[in-house]
Amino acid sequence: MCTTCGCEDHTHTHPEPGGRRRVSMEKNLLAKNDAFAARNRSYFEARGILALNLVSSPGSGKTSLLVATLERLGSAHSAAVVEGDQQTSRDADRIRAAGAPALQINTGKGCHLDAHSVEHAILELAPPPGALVFIENVGNLVCPAPFDLGEAHKVVILSVTEGEDKPLKYPDMFAAADLMLLNKVDLLPHVDFDEAACLGYALQVNPRLEILRTSARSGEGLQAWIDWLLARSAALVR
Repeated sequence: MCTTCGCEDHTHTHPEPGGRRRVSMEKNLLAKNDAFAARNRSYFEARGILALNLVSSPGSGKTSLLVATLERLGSAHSAAVVEGDQQTSRDADRIRAAGAPALQINTGKGCHLDAHSVEHAILELAPPPGALVFIENVGNLVCPAPFDLGEAHKVVILSVTEGEDKPLKYPDMFAAADLMLLNKVDLLPHVDFDEAACLGYALQVNPRLEILRTSARSGEGLQAWIDWLLARSAALVR
């Protein structure tokens, strides 16, 4: 565990004696994780499963958005969810209530999911061929960025209740993502949030980033999000 920030397995560094040894340990940690991620990816690809790593800061509304997504999908498309939180099974309970199988991973003091724990969860969930697998990572815009879980895409969720400069403050996460969901857009009339600046910052960090506007409360953008999911799922089985 990092004695400076309390993270159990991380890739960031702190100035201290022996820094070279710390960097070496972090490289070894990522290499080990990448091996498990490659195994997960092979599992998903062999079964035509679209796996997504959902990342955000706490309070972005990603669980509510995921529940709304699952409710709209209904029985038309199989889905399974891996939930990551430091404590409790509250989010997994919400997912199951929405009709999808879910497995909760509690990381304790860890600030992100790793590929090995995801592998165990997937084997237990056993999603059918062609399913959608959502991996809801621990709420954190730093630690999950470099950790490959075997997903096809990282999807970063940013709510309008956060600062529009988040992409500049946490560039690694936005650079690693393929899609950004600008969430809680129903609240735009009630918050001081510069949407144009936010989108500009996000594309400055990652020019290839796709962006969709969403709201679980109003339903805005949900169909565009589902269309994005289904198009990429269909591409896996062609």
